[in-house]
Amino acid sequence: MDKKLIYLARHGDIGIGKEKRYIGRLDLPLSAQGEEQAKALKNFFCQVPLDNIYCSDLKRSQQTAHIIASVHQIVPVAHVGLRELNMGDWDGELFSSIKTKHPMEFKLRGEDIANYSPPKGESFSVCYKRVIPVFESLAQSDGTTILIIGHAGANRVILCHILGIPLGNVFRFEQSYGCLNLICREGSNYRLKYLNRTATRGILDQ
Repeated sequence: MDKKLIYLARHGDIGIGKEKRYIGRLDLPLSAQGEEQAKALKNFFCQVPLDNIYCSDLKRSQQTAHIIASVHQIVPVAHVGLRELNMGDWDGELFSSIKTKHPMEFKLRGEDIANYSPPKGESFSVCYKRVIPVFESLAQSDGTTILIIGHAGANRVILCHILGIPLGNVFRFEQSYGCLNLICREGSNYRLKYLNRTATRGILDQ
């Protein structure tokens, strides 16, 4: 049975501060801290033979991918389908601001996180239909070891998919800036080997 290792990372920090904010398609670059997190991933992957690197077409994902790719003879491939959840009119807004300005909509999203779409945005269910076909295609691509640089929301959708759990559980997974998850694919079956490792949380432990 063919075996494939799929490293699923989140891009580095984007410097938006500690207060929670909706960041979807807002195309922000890495902060200085985010670049350091990407370099920590690069150092880890110095010891890992990669066949291909994939990322979304948003700056923060591409920057992270290119920093890691600098130690490999690989040009990262960007996929529009790997973009973060589209937050529509809420993009860039503080959670607290949306809760104050649109309390009913904020409440409705919390009650049905899988299916509620912010105005002009998309739900996690719609995101799933966009992201998972791309992920499955990459999972079946050539090579035995690949890296995908994703986003917090998109990564959580993938994790729900490979574990076979409902999208209502998307926020049960932590996806820190610069984190790494390792998925093993054998045939059509997936196994999660580790979740949300970072340079400060044992990313170098194998």
